[in-house]
Amino acid sequence: MAGGSGERFWPLSRQKRPKQLLKLTSPDKTMLDEAIERIAPLIAPEHIFIVTSHVLQSAIRESLAGNGSYNIPPENIIAEPLKRNTAPCIALGAAFVAERYAPLLPSEISIAVLTADHFIEKPDVFRASVDAALNHAEQSGSLVTFGVTPTRPATGYGYIEVAGKQNGLKPLLVKGFREKPNAETAQDFIERGNFFWNSGMFFWRADAVITGLQDHLPEVGVRITDLREALAGATTTAYDGAPPRTIDTFEHLPDISIDYGLMERAKNVACVCVDFGWDDVGSWDALERVYEADAAGNINVGDSVLLDAKNCIVLNSAGSQSVSVAAIGVENLVIVATPDGILVCPKDRVQDVRKAVSALRERDNGKFV
Repeated sequence: MAGGSGERFWPLSRQKRPKQLLKLTSPDKTMLDEAIERIAPLIAPEHIFIVTSHVLQSAIRESLAGNGSYNIPPENIIAEPLKRNTAPCIALGAAFVAERYAPLLPSEISIAVLTADHFIEKPDVFRASVDAALNHAEQSGSLVTFGVTPTRPATGYGYIEVAGKQNGLKPLLVKGFREKPNAETAQDFIERGNFFWNSGMFFWRADAVITGLQDHLPEVGVRITDLREALAGATTTAYDGAPPRTIDTFEHLPDISIDYGLMERAKNVACVCVDFGWDDVGSWDALERVYEADAAGNINVGDSVLLDAKNCIVLNSAGSQSVSVAAIGVENLVIVATPDGILVCPKDRVQDVRKAVSALRERDNGKFV
């Protein structure tokens, strides 16, 4: 899944350049590049499909065409007909894959639903975890997800409660999903030891997710047959925009997440508890968990001049040869400079970047967002 509106990492991200198309966690690779290279040793590039928005489809195709280390066919980059949520996105992906690999039965097709914009420190451990999750999904017919071993009482993540204690990569039954907790509850989850961060990654056989959606979210599930019919003969052509005829079905689908629509309702949900150095890189302060700070606690990407600065995140996307950035006597700030935008905010206000983007959109009619 590779959607996004490019708001949380403004001014580096834009509507047509969200974080998965940024070199945010690596100096020379976009986050999408990293995601593909991470899974490619396990799943060949011709079997990797990217579901995105029609706004981003051409940008993603262009980005991947310039990378010779793998070859994602352009027809594998699929545009959603309309903006919805993860449940319709996954339904479209399941219908597309089932149609592409016919006459194989859906029970003979395994699907890993991965994200294009997460940071994973240990790709080899990640691949072993994916392998374990897919094996369990294939053998049991369960809906499988990753639960990330928490390293702090984070309040920005949902949590998964499992039955039992973590035992390597052995799948555990999911007892329930918990919404983003307050700080006290998050600390309690950590101490109890059987709560894990919800990674937003899923593994299942095609028949399991299709049946699950039909049973628990019928307003999406019953439309998968229609999507397959619309996709008949259309899965090997690189369309500009969504595949023909899919919009008529997609416009009837609700805006609902796969977590709420399926995972929280199904009984056959298993969790592989993982520890591969994961972060969803959801806002500027996440860079503190990706890059090593200097002696004063600063993250300095792009060679800015920092004098008496402490615990700051400073990113100069153009580099010091094009744009000079200096920060003097400041603490706990995020400073981001691009050729046409500058952000300065306290680290504890990074969630408000979206508000700034909304204000700029109204003021400048979207020129700088």
